[in-house]
Amino acid sequence: MDEDDGSKNGPGYDPVAEEFATYEEYLDSQITGTDMYYLEDVELARHLVELGIRGNGEVIRREEFEQRKAAAVAAHQARLNKKPQKLASQGKLLDGYPLLQVSGYIDYAHRLKTDSSMEAYFERSKRLMPQHTDLSFYNWETHLSTSNPTPNFQ
Repeated sequence: MDEDDGSKNGPGYDPVAEEFATYEEYLDSQITGTDMYYLEDVELARHLVELGIRGNGEVIRREEFEQRKAAAVAAHQARLNKKPQKLASQGKLLDGYPLLQVSGYIDYAHRLKTDSSMEAYFERSKRLMPQHTDLSFYNWETHLSTSNPTPNFQ
């Protein structure tokens, strides 16, 4: 799979469904060389793995494997078809109106995700000011200082 499509470790990622194309390949991965030496039959070895008699850990049943495979394919298709979100600043004239004002550090990406009134900032009906929930905030009148982590900064 393509590394740039977000398939690794993203939502819907299933390592078993991604690694093995078929249920037989999954069963074969559980069979050791010693198993084949004594059994001499790959179908018998697969059957013993499927029954849980041989193998390396918990065995997934065929129905569960097929469900997980279908879910992984659906999640992969959903990631490929995902459309970018419209920016709140799209179509607004922003020349001469810088958004970051006064003291404090604002995690802009986090604010875009959490503040439902971001469009008001781009329409210039509201000023973007640091809040006590931002990365850092200092109120000069009350001398209140806060520092907070966000998902992007610790």
